[in-house]
This record gives sequence, C-alpha cells and structure tokens, in this order.
Amino acid sequence: MPNALDLRRRIKGVKNIQKITQAMKMVAAVRLRKAQERVKDSVPYHSALVSAMRDILRSGEDITSTLFVERETSRSGYIVIGADKGLAGSYNSNLVKAVQRHIAGSNSVGLVVVGRKVRDYFLRRKVAVDKAYIGISEKPSYQYAVDIAKTIIEMYVSGIYDKVYLVYTKFCSPAIQQVVVDPILPVDLGDPASALSRVAAQIYEPSLTSVLDEVVQKWIEASVYRGLVNSAASEVASRLNAMSLATDNAQDLISQLVLEYNKVRQANITREISEIVGGAEALR
Repeated sequence: MPNALDLRRRIKGVKNIQKITQAMKMVAAVRLRKAQERVKDSVPYHSALVSAMRDILRSGEDITSTLFVERETSRSGYIVIGADKGLAGSYNSNLVKAVQRHIAGSNSVGLVVVGRKVRDYFLRRKVAVDKAYIGISEKPSYQYAVDIAKTIIEMYVSGIYDKVYLVYTKFCSPAIQQVVVDPILPVDLGDPASALSRVAAQIYEPSLTSVLDEVVQKWIEASVYRGLVNSAASEVASRLNAMSLATDNAQDLISQLVLEYNKVRQANITREISEIVGGAEALR
C-alpha cells in the first residue's frame, strides 16, 4: 500500500499534467474556429472549378487532354494528408488504416505524404514514399497545394502513376471526422450531359484543350487545398476532443488519489492515537 508521501507526489504530478491538457484544450478550441472558417471558404472556389469543367465538357468538342485518359493501372499513387504531431486521439491511426485497406492487394503503390507521423508509419512498413511534405499540416496555405498538385500532375503525365487518389480526413463537425479516399486522376466527372443540357456554343482561346488543362490544374490544386484545410480542422478537432477527455480523466484520477490519500492519512492518525493510548495505559 503506498504511503502518504507517494500519494501526494502522484496527486501533484497528475495535477501538473491536467494543467497541460487543459491548456492544450483551450489552444485547440481557439484554433478550431479559424480552421472551420478555412474549410467553409474553400468550398465555393472548388465548386466553381467543377462547374467550369462541366461547361467545357458539355461543349461537345473532343477532349484530348491526357489528364482525362483512362489507362491500364500498373502503379497507383496516393496523396495522404496526415499530421506532424500526435496527441490527437485516433486521427492518424484512422487515416493510415484507411490507406492500408485501400492499397491491400495492390501490386505497386507510391505515396506522396503530408505529415511526419504518416511518413514515419509507412516507411517503417516498407511502403514506397515518393515524396514527403513536413511541417505544413498545421497551417496549410494554397501555395503548398500548388506545389503538391504540380508534383502529382508531373508524375501522372510521365507515367509514374496511372491513377491518383487523394486521402484526407473530412471535417464534418467538431465531433465527427471521416476519412475519405477520392480519385482525382484521371479526371472523371461522370457524364455531364446526363444531368445538364449542352451549353451554348462558346469560343475558347487559345484552344479548348489548353483552357481545359488550366482549369483541371486549378481544380487539382483546389482539391488538394480542400484536403489540407479539412485535415487541419479535423486534426484540431480530434486534439480538442482528446485533451478534453484527458482533462476529465485526470480529474477522476485526482479524486481517486485524494480519497486513497485520506484513507492512508486517517489510518496513520488512528494508529498513532492507538499507540498513544496504549502507551498511557502501560504507564498506569
């Protein structure tokens, strides 16, 4: 049975940890509001680019862009957006589990990863990490999305990847985050004529293909950026939930330790009183 001194030390240690988790919880709550705003602001631009591509595809002209050509898949590429830090509950583990399930049975896979935790996880398991971006997960900017999109397009056009997926954690609410795997290359928007009528004749300068390539590149950049901001918001939300739970658990542990400390202290007092009474009786 631990003595009173050991219990006091444990109570002090748990209280110090509780202060840290409480501070991290407050920081995450402040960052979450900003992260939610970035997620909301990224939607209109992405939707406008999808509409622009649909309008071009409904023009009725032949599309010769290589980014739309479906080909035999010999090697698949995955853009996996994770975190650089831990202490975010099951955020990183859910992400890597989803990637593992998706690549199971694939003959050849290459990864372009964002985040130190994801990179280290797959390197330990001998999965090919073709490129890694470290230190950008917490504060994503559009320039990072431009760099990643450029890398992916070059790999796809050169034949390194025959199919590309974007894997990130979608921010649904502060309590709900969902890992999604979206195919982005080759571009497939379905049949634009099935839901929408053909648009009026338009003139594209310098050519329809060049305009479409530019719009597709911007769409891929916007898709990657959407993944970055959703992942950042999901990471902060997961950390907020984890630190909130850790703070509550620390309080429960402190209550248990205080109760045990009081029992030990009361037992010591009772023993000392008994010794004093016994000594007094012996002197008589």
